[in-house]
Amino acid sequence: MFTRADALALDAADPLAKYRDEFVIQDPDVCYLDGNSLGRLPKKTVESINDFLVNGWGSKMVDGWSEWIDKAQSTGDLIGRAALGAGAGQTLAMDTTSVNFYRLVRAAISARPGRRTIITDEANFPTDRYIMQGIADELDLNLVIIPNELTEHAPGDSVSDERVTSSILEPYLNDDVALVTLSVVAYRSGALHDIKELTELVRSHGALMIWDASHAVGAVDMQFDRDGVDLAVGCTYKYGNSGPGSPAWLYLSKKIQSQLQMPIQGWFAQRDQFLMGSKFDQTDGMRGFQIASPSIIGLLCIDEGFGMIERASIAAINAKASTGTEMMIKLHDQWLVELGYELITPRDSKLRGGHINIYHPEAGQIARGLRDHKKVIPDYRAPNSIRVAISPLATTYCEVFDGFERIRDYTKSGEYKQIDLSSITVT
Repeated sequence: MFTRADALALDAADPLAKYRDEFVIQDPDVCYLDGNSLGRLPKKTVESINDFLVNGWGSKMVDGWSEWIDKAQSTGDLIGRAALGAGAGQTLAMDTTSVNFYRLVRAAISARPGRRTIITDEANFPTDRYIMQGIADELDLNLVIIPNELTEHAPGDSVSDERVTSSILEPYLNDDVALVTLSVVAYRSGALHDIKELTELVRSHGALMIWDASHAVGAVDMQFDRDGVDLAVGCTYKYGNSGPGSPAWLYLSKKIQSQLQMPIQGWFAQRDQFLMGSKFDQTDGMRGFQIASPSIIGLLCIDEGFGMIERASIAAINAKASTGTEMMIKLHDQWLVELGYELITPRDSKLRGGHINIYHPEAGQIARGLRDHKKVIPDYRAPNSIRVAISPLATTYCEVFDGFERIRDYTKSGEYKQIDLSSITVT
């Protein structure tokens, strides 16, 4: 039996406990278990942005660009250093994940001329799939989608955890495949893919592998340089705590940068940027993959969020995510199974990220009722899934325990059956 005393003991021994005080927490009674969707606000971000408005933009005006011109590169290097296991000169912080993903896919296809097949999986994040569909239609390519999506099922039926293993992927690979793309952590189930093994498998067939690390970065100890990653994208507003809509990032290994040219050619990538030449000449290195002026305010938010990750260390953060999700699974087994819940996420800590997925036939009403009436904030994902996460820098073990206790009691009460979902637009 896992008890609140056990959660308190974990908090007392937690080397990351001090970081919670670095976040804005207006209501300490809220159990915020949705950090995998939007992280909390760091207090230093407020100070940094206020200072920039007055002493940066306010006082320096256009002259500030002499300091800001390379900011997408320096902030990108911070992301790489703090959370990706990536050396300098391989990561840019800019644009959105979707824009960056589109650009990498198009560049990868062009780098493999004559190959007409691109592959993703049915459980991948919708935007990635939609972009792949659009590119396939535009270029008349063969889009292969591996069927592994969680679907409606009857009690007792086997349920996919949405992982793609080498044995699942290999039959789809041949010399016509230009690229494969998967998410490091499946957005719904929380399943963690084997980055190194799958990248090497795809490369052995002459194709390129593109990873979307949006649901992993800042929670999973990724080592891109060690594991031979070529291409990756991700966001910064989840475990990175950099704010809603904060700039995304783009990773290209040094060994592949010279092989790729971006489909959107902007003046920041021009070899002699301020000569404003009539023809585009892509400059060397990561600067050659930037389009235009970065959001300086957004990058400053990333500096605070990922600066905290660097100080805490991604290894320690990953360890707490593993312990926290293990605790969630224990509480699920202890309290929720008898109430009709089913765990979708892998039980092996090496096969999951920082969130778990619990399936219930009435998950939509339960998740909304928890938010509106019980001060528990998870999120709902179709079909009938509730995602709950531990954001290691901001979340205590007791917060997780209390949240699960309220999930249990609320489900038992049946009060959620009164929830009307017809007017809900954001889940």
